[in-house]
Amino acid sequence: MKWNSIVVKLGFSILLIVLAVLLPLSFIMNQIFTGFYFNNTQERINNLSERYATSISSLDKEEFLGMFETLGILTGQQILIVDDQGTIVANSGLPSLPEGQRIAEPSVALLKKGSTVQEMYTDSKIDKRFLSVGKPIFSGEEFIGGIFVLEPVEEMYQSVDMIEKAMILAGIGALFLAIGFIFIVSRKLSNPLLEMEKATRKIGKGDLQIRVEASSKDEIGSLAAAINDLAIELDRFRSNRREFFADISHELRTPITYLEGYANVLENELYQNEEEKKQYLKIIQQEANRMSKLVEDLFELSKLEEGRLPLNFEEVDVLEVTENVVFKMKIKAEEKGIKLELDRTIELPNIYADGFRMEQILINLVDNAIRYTETGKIRVHLTKEHKAIRISVTDTGGGIPVEDLQYVFDRFYRVEKSRSRELGGTGLGLAIVKQLVELQNGSIEVNSKVGEGTAFHLTFPVEKRDENEKG
Repeated sequence: MKWNSIVVKLGFSILLIVLAVLLPLSFIMNQIFTGFYFNNTQERINNLSERYATSISSLDKEEFLGMFETLGILTGQQILIVDDQGTIVANSGLPSLPEGQRIAEPSVALLKKGSTVQEMYTDSKIDKRFLSVGKPIFSGEEFIGGIFVLEPVEEMYQSVDMIEKAMILAGIGALFLAIGFIFIVSRKLSNPLLEMEKATRKIGKGDLQIRVEASSKDEIGSLAAAINDLAIELDRFRSNRREFFADISHELRTPITYLEGYANVLENELYQNEEEKKQYLKIIQQEANRMSKLVEDLFELSKLEEGRLPLNFEEVDVLEVTENVVFKMKIKAEEKGIKLELDRTIELPNIYADGFRMEQILINLVDNAIRYTETGKIRVHLTKEHKAIRISVTDTGGGIPVEDLQYVFDRFYRVEKSRSRELGGTGLGLAIVKQLVELQNGSIEVNSKVGEGTAFHLTFPVEKRDENEKG
């Protein structure tokens, strides 16, 4: 396993989070339990020492002192009584503090001031720890000594140790559970990502048939679906590109063949008369124009896609532009026996667009309709819808299959591939139309039924908008 892999990074991240929560929690719980035990013990012996101190009025009676020694033995606590000099006068059983020995001077000083003495004491002879609370004894206003109540805390420490061990075991158990959880989650997250990595590398090497299993509906599933869509789009683009190069090769080969052939005829004067010579020159001119149009379309589409095509925005009379287009295209339609109609709508507002490019859009759409319509009519219809102008170009041609509708605006895509050379065109016209429409803040959509015809609908806003604004 690589140390820089996502499994390791994710695992360490989750583990650090678990430890960051577990360690402070364990420390806090330990402090709570330890503090609880110590506070209870301290409060209890503090109350006892207070009551014992108030019950003593003199240290002269041996029987009275002996009673406290016996009380300490019976309660399991140790009781120590000192006089006003800090000398031990009564001891219930601490070997390290025999009667006659003096306690530490700072403790005596605190007692004389009327303060409470609290400390931990360890008896070295029996190796036991005690929590000690000392209270001063007064006879009236006179300080006569002090009494210490010592509670053994070994059992308390043992309880705290048991709690600490239990918490450590629980922490280790939680840590192992977290590691198991990390392993499962990391694998669940990383395996699909590793599969996607392999798939994308294969896609990069040209294997566009590869697919990633999108087994979940979360972000990873969406990423897998996006990779699959990318492979599909790249495969379609590659297929279209191959078809495009094949079509371009054919489109260029045909005029080049004509040019070479007829140029050779003219060069060697193989024509019969001047009329035949003029006919050959006309063919050469037509084929040259055809090649020029192909190159021009490619160049224009390239500029459109790179955003380098300048537009001259101005107030445009849509009705006037449409009338000009219908007038120009009417002869071509009539040559095929097709009727070209314009539905006029009175008082259409102007739109903010490039008039030349608007005419280019409509000429492309009408020319496309004429090319793919054998009989019937082509109708150009203008309407105003809310704050927009809608232009529709409807034909009665063969129509476009449903599965092809989503691709008609893609460059190099042509529906009737078997007839594309016969009908002419390079598959660039509609791609150019779509780019020009969107650059002028408009939208285009297509509806079609096989055997009934096709309708292209353009929508342009009436209100003036920033010429750099899209959509």
